[in-house]
Amino acid sequence: MKKSIKKVMVFGTFDLLHRGHIYFLNEVKKHGDYLIVVVARDSNVEKIKNKKPKHDELARKMAIEKMKIVDKVILGKKKLSFQCIVDEKPDIICLGYDQNSQSVEDKFPDVKCVRIASYKPHKYKTSKIRA
Repeated sequence: MKKSIKKVMVFGTFDLLHRGHIYFLNEVKKHGDYLIVVVARDSNVEKIKNKKPKHDELARKMAIEKMKIVDKVILGKKKLSFQCIVDEKPDIICLGYDQNSQSVEDKFPDVKCVRIASYKPHKYKTSKIRA
């Protein structure tokens, strides 16, 4: 009998890729066999954070693609939606310490949500590094 691959998905801006992001993705990978990273679109980052990312969405996507632990990198949808979850059908969604899980849990009760603890958020948080 074939072992099924456990897909794990994360969402993020991943601007100014730093040790906090690397720690986060390494912790996420421990929860599954196949890591899918959804990189936020520039327009959505601006809506959510009220500022443009320093690096554009393609540069942020390419930076994540270079990481060996990541199996697939996709850009999020232009409209804030859960279509990526519908398309990719992850078994687990891992969220950062600063991400809201309620809407994901409400819309996808069969997908396990796991919160990943922060790694030195006083030091490794993009908004602090950017300042």
